[in-house]
Amino acid sequence: MSLGPYASFIVTSYLLVAAVVLILIIWIAIDYRRQKQTLHELEAGGVARRSGRSATDIT
Repeated sequence: MSLGPYASFIVTSYLLVAAVVLILIIWIAIDYRRQKQTLHELEAGGVARRSGRSATDIT
């Protein structure tokens, strides 16, 4: 498959988009863990959730 004279631009664009998506996935995973830990610490400190669910109910 020939991409023509714009091959380097196309490949670079795809690699850049893939890198950004990967960074976003990692960022979201780290933030999810951080939020879950913060919620667990708040519940351990006696702060109750209005929904009545605990942090362990969240999957």
